Order: sequence, then C-alpha cells, then structure tokens
Amino acid sequence: MEERYERGLEKLGQVDAESGKGVIESMQEIAPALADYIIEFAFGDIYSRRGLTLEEREIITLASLLTAGGCEAQLDVHINGALNVGVPKEKIVEIFLQCIPYTGFPKVLNAVNTAKKVFGKRK
Repeated sequence: MEERYERGLEKLGQVDAESGKGVIESMQEIAPALADYIIEFAFGDIYSRRGLTLEEREIITLASLLTAGGCEAQLDVHINGALNVGVPKEKIVEIFLQCIPYTGFPKVLNAVNTAKKVFGKRK
C-alpha cells in the first residue's frame, strides 16, 4: 500500500504540481480517505500504468470531465495538468471543440471558459 501511495504522489507531482497538492490538502480535514484514494488509485494505479503517456492521459481526462459536465473545478486542475505535461493551449481548445457534436455547446462553453481562466492565470 505504501508503494502505491508513493508512486501516486510522484505521478500527482508530475501532472498537477501545486494544483494537485492543493486539492489533496483541501480534503485532509474533511475526507482524508478520499485524498488517499486519489493518490493511491487514480495516480498510483491508473496514471502509473504503461501504455499511455501522461499527455495522452490528460487529453482523455479533459474530454471525460467535459463530457460529464459540472466538473469545472476538476477541469481547472487537469487543464493545468495537461499544460504541465506538454499539451499546448491550442490543443486543449481543439479537444474541447471536438466534443461539441457529442456533448453539446453548454458543456463545451463551460470547459472553454475554465480554460480561459487557467490560461490567464498562467501567463
């Protein structure tokens, strides 16, 4: 279990840096088990698998969060993560535009507005 946790922390740092750390810290007081699940399962197990690059994983994550809708806080974290692992801003916008026929304009507009905020903060 400790190995999963350490592996997860390493991946979390590679992808989400300070943004991910902030999410984990914000949960410590109210739901520490949720923070552990994110570190151990999402990053220790899933993000650490072979077969996809971190860039590909973030692209899939962005499309999934947009499609789910109502995930703007998580989109914020993962737009930062995508940028951190080398996905260019233009590609992030293109990923969102690709989703229009499948999820509709409202979800894409929410995602693009979230990206605009993230891009503005990262100038």
